[in-house]
Amino acid sequence: MSAAQTLRKVHFTGICGTAMGSLAAALRDRGVRVTGSDDNVYPPMSTFLEGKGISIAKGFHPENLPSDADFVVVGNAMTRGNPEVEAILNRKLLYYSLPEALKIFFLRGRHNLVVAGTHGKTTTTSLLAWIFESAGLAPSWLIGGIPNNLGQGCRLGDSKYFILEGDEYDTAFFDKRSKFIHYLPELLIVNNIEFDHADIFRDLEDVMISFRRLVQIVPSEGMVLLNADDPNCRALAEKCPAPLLEVGFSPNAGNHINDVQYGRESSAFTLFGEKFEIPMIGEFNVRNAAMAVSAAHFYNVPFADIRHALKTFTGIRRRQEVRGEAGGVTVIDDFGHHPTAIAQTLEGLRVKFPQGKLLAVFEPRSNTTRRAVFQDVLPRAFEKADGVVLAKVARMDQLPESERLNPEKVVSDLRAAGKKAFYEPDTAAIVARVSEMATAGDAVVVFSNGGFDNIHVKLLDCLGAKG
Repeated sequence: MSAAQTLRKVHFTGICGTAMGSLAAALRDRGVRVTGSDDNVYPPMSTFLEGKGISIAKGFHPENLPSDADFVVVGNAMTRGNPEVEAILNRKLLYYSLPEALKIFFLRGRHNLVVAGTHGKTTTTSLLAWIFESAGLAPSWLIGGIPNNLGQGCRLGDSKYFILEGDEYDTAFFDKRSKFIHYLPELLIVNNIEFDHADIFRDLEDVMISFRRLVQIVPSEGMVLLNADDPNCRALAEKCPAPLLEVGFSPNAGNHINDVQYGRESSAFTLFGEKFEIPMIGEFNVRNAAMAVSAAHFYNVPFADIRHALKTFTGIRRRQEVRGEAGGVTVIDDFGHHPTAIAQTLEGLRVKFPQGKLLAVFEPRSNTTRRAVFQDVLPRAFEKADGVVLAKVARMDQLPESERLNPEKVVSDLRAAGKKAFYEPDTAAIVARVSEMATAGDAVVVFSNGGFDNIHVKLLDCLGAKG
């Protein structure tokens, strides 16, 4: 009997994080009793967990911790001083970080396919898991989002394949290594490397150190797939002890992406002399798909199965997700929060919506975009937008003013470049401003990695009443 099969009850402190909630649901599917607590409870994760029959205690309290739990999974947002963390330590309960729990109970002895990089991890991991699932390989997976084809972000099965989104963010307050260090990769994809997570990394070189450690643990019988078009990825190749292959548009790429065609609803490309089509737009999604194709080919998945999976992929919640249309205006939800991700998403949406105005709403909410590190870069990210509305910096009281992003300056820089741009301090003002700017045939994309006060529904209601 495996260690995983002996589990009876597990508690998650910080259960509404995407990976935490996904693992909790997967354990529930295996018959494990699951409890959890969080103070940021909002859809889609909250409703997803409720649908699994997992009740969420709102707020962190020592009494939330069951005395009969096999162990507690401590989310990486938890810190000393949190009432549950303090109770766990004082009561000497057995606890793990999420990556530790995965490694101990589920990853040892498996063929682990890990997708890493600053951007595109969720999409690439979802594509790869769907390819394996469509091919009848029944993989386990852990994804930092909810792919529509798969229905949930995690499944714990008995297949020898485990497909994981490998995050470079730190593991827990008691383990400051990147999460992906725990994932025992046999095949590793590195999509790209940029500076991000300014709360834990000092600079780009600090980020590179984590990725160098990651490539060092890929076995000699494994494989590393690197983005041939990214100089930081190419730099990893210099000291990679495992076999590696570069994938990209560069003519020097071992797996060269050819014959790319971009449409309003789909993109097509050629790889390995085979033509593939994806119902997604943008160069970045073509590269994501090419990485997934290359990984599946390494495990001898037939091209026909790969082609069918790509063509039938139906996307991921909160990744260019159309939330509705009202008054002739399309409202889109996107998780993008790094300037590169924002720029790439807008570039793709400009192709999808070539006629009307493309309006962008941005909430500086991530631990990096709340800071001033992207102050001068952020305005350029909105080049493809016809109008931009910035929200106030989330949790701004946690940062000294000198270290905070100044959204009014971003707006000023955008206006200096000839762009219609506004700073609005609350959701009601943002909704009113966007409703004033938008007309039939336009599209509005909301960029946030949080719930953003249910702004999508409020926008649709206001636009509908106007129309």
